[in-house]
Amino acid sequence: MKTPPSNTSLSRRSALQLCLGGAASALPGFASAQGAWPNKAVTLVVGYPPGGQTDFAGRVLTAGMQTSLGQGVVIDNKPGVNGNIATDYVAKSPPDGYRLLVGNGSNMVLNPHTYRNTPVADPLKMTPIGLLLTSSLMLVVPASLPVKNVEEFIAWIKAEDKAGKTVDYASGGPGSLVQTAMELFRERIGKPKMSHVPYKGSSPAMIDLIAGRIPCMFDASSVVAPMLKSGQLKALMSTGAKRVPAFPNVPTAKESGIKDFEIISFIGLYGPGGLPADIVKKTNDAMNNAFKDPKVQQTIADRGDEAGGGTPEHLAKLTKDYYKLLGDVVKNNDIRAE
Repeated sequence: MKTPPSNTSLSRRSALQLCLGGAASALPGFASAQGAWPNKAVTLVVGYPPGGQTDFAGRVLTAGMQTSLGQGVVIDNKPGVNGNIATDYVAKSPPDGYRLLVGNGSNMVLNPHTYRNTPVADPLKMTPIGLLLTSSLMLVVPASLPVKNVEEFIAWIKAEDKAGKTVDYASGGPGSLVQTAMELFRERIGKPKMSHVPYKGSSPAMIDLIAGRIPCMFDASSVVAPMLKSGQLKALMSTGAKRVPAFPNVPTAKESGIKDFEIISFIGLYGPGGLPADIVKKTNDAMNNAFKDPKVQQTIADRGDEAGGGTPEHLAKLTKDYYKLLGDVVKNNDIRAE
């Protein structure tokens, strides 16, 4: 017959268990398993280099989100293949809320259509969290081009086409949103001949546009804002539902007589598929709280962008709608990124 343990042995064992339990609670992942999210820094993955619009969309909210979440929010730039590397990285990450994607309209809803030979993560299977910012596109031409409005611009394109000439247009790269926008514009005005000239980014395209070596281009309002303010370029129209607050004299496409041509550049926050609802809500709340800061609002407006916010459902609908709209344009015009 075994001798029962003494009270002293029991006390020592209880103390040991208490110490081990305390140590375990300090291990990474233990608190998360108990539902206390976040218990470490949250990483926002950006598929482009620092300094661009997508990078800005993540960085402008980090301070406000940190305050709400009580943990650090850090940016991890993983550029490459027009955002595909970052998208794939987050899509394959554990759905624990510690790796989220700052995804723009190009890499989320265009790349699955334009990269025909490269596996691309399905954006409709990722978890939408919230809209970060939007930009209308602007149709811009060199200040020297002798057209004053969209009507004159269209008349010039059609006259060139009738004379057997082709009007070139620039983009920051093949398969980009700005190429897709111009092809949709061309559809809406009767499909006159136009020739796409892709550049390695918006900056070199803008140099040739300002110099008059190429006559037209679409790009986000925040990208073209400095050149419009300096008078190097002129904007003929914007593509959003309403005029860009920073450029109130530039009419919308609808005001310019272009029907069914409303298109924006948007950037949203996404998680891997299956991200738990409570993590989505906490992150969305933190994002919306960050937008309440007037300095954040002003910083975004000064660039010519519009602050996002709202619900995950709103971003989900925007993603789904643009996936269909832009996918149809890509198919109709055989737009390819590779």
